[in-house]
Amino acid sequence: MSRLLRAYRATGADLPFGNLLAAHDVAMEGYFWRFTQPATGQVVIALAGINRAADGHWATLGLAGHPTRFLRTAAHPEGYANPAGLGAFAGDAFRGSVDRVRVDLGPDARLDVRVGAQVPWPRRRLGGSSVFQTVPALNQYWHPWLLGGRAEGTAVLGGTEIDLDGAQVYGEKNWGKGGFPDSWWWGQAQGFADRQACVAFAGGEITAGGLRTEVTAVVVALPDGTVFRLGNPVTSPVRAHVTDDRWWLRGRNRTWSVEIEGGSPLGSAHVLPVPLPAERRNIPGALEHLAGSMSVTVRRRGELVWADESPLAALEHGGIGRARAELRRRGAPPDATSAPPLS
Repeated sequence: MSRLLRAYRATGADLPFGNLLAAHDVAMEGYFWRFTQPATGQVVIALAGINRAADGHWATLGLAGHPTRFLRTAAHPEGYANPAGLGAFAGDAFRGSVDRVRVDLGPDARLDVRVGAQVPWPRRRLGGSSVFQTVPALNQYWHPWLLGGRAEGTAVLGGTEIDLDGAQVYGEKNWGKGGFPDSWWWGQAQGFADRQACVAFAGGEITAGGLRTEVTAVVVALPDGTVFRLGNPVTSPVRAHVTDDRWWLRGRNRTWSVEIEGGSPLGSAHVLPVPLPAERRNIPGALEHLAGSMSVTVRRRGELVWADESPLAALEHGGIGRARAELRRRGAPPDATSAPPLS
């Protein structure tokens, strides 16, 4: 049974009540942390993709911030993803676990933060991908494992030291067989009036063999601690419309309905890389805004229960062709894989 379970998880899938934080040994296991400091308007993100090639593992690493417009990315020759729990490691450059994240991409690109007062994903049976987590060999799976926390530490971005003590923390994983959809969309926000509130969404085209469908998942943690998820195509569908500078989502089930609207100018996006795991190299892959605007309205059985807006929302529109076109528009070198915002 243990061999069968390992083989099943090696497709990327997990059984109900499975350990979603543990690595699956797929082509790419991605880790992402976001730190939001509403009092100062600072946002910092740290990311690691642990990628599998024929000759071993390597890592896609990144550290970025707002309003500094800082971005540092790297293709690191080493990479390790913990098969027993949450953990992403790349030599001395990146060490991320459940309660601490350390990044060293040079003297002007560092982060060292401990994470306390954690608000973990509350549902043991299924994660952010819901029933799709049980389907083998999907191109992508998604799980927002940390819906809140309190940071203690600092970042150095471009020579500027940023105090992150008290910052709100969000963490997620994504993993899959190595391919990325032609287009995807993602967003996350804290920085609302109540620091307990957290919103995240992820969508795109899911493929596995002959299966091909477009799915968007939305997760909302309300100020009173209630957490709900929408996005199952039949029982809780979410509609999404995304352009270069606008994000529009509507979703509902028998109890909850949510409306999300976000916006940010195209030039304000960081261009982030995605890996080609087998080739040990990064390519441009996504346009991510670190401080867009997001408004959220939640109703329970038609009655308004929460509405607010964050000016520090993450908003992403992914697609290799889209990212390459934006780099060309900005006059980046042909071999560039990432770029900071224009404004």
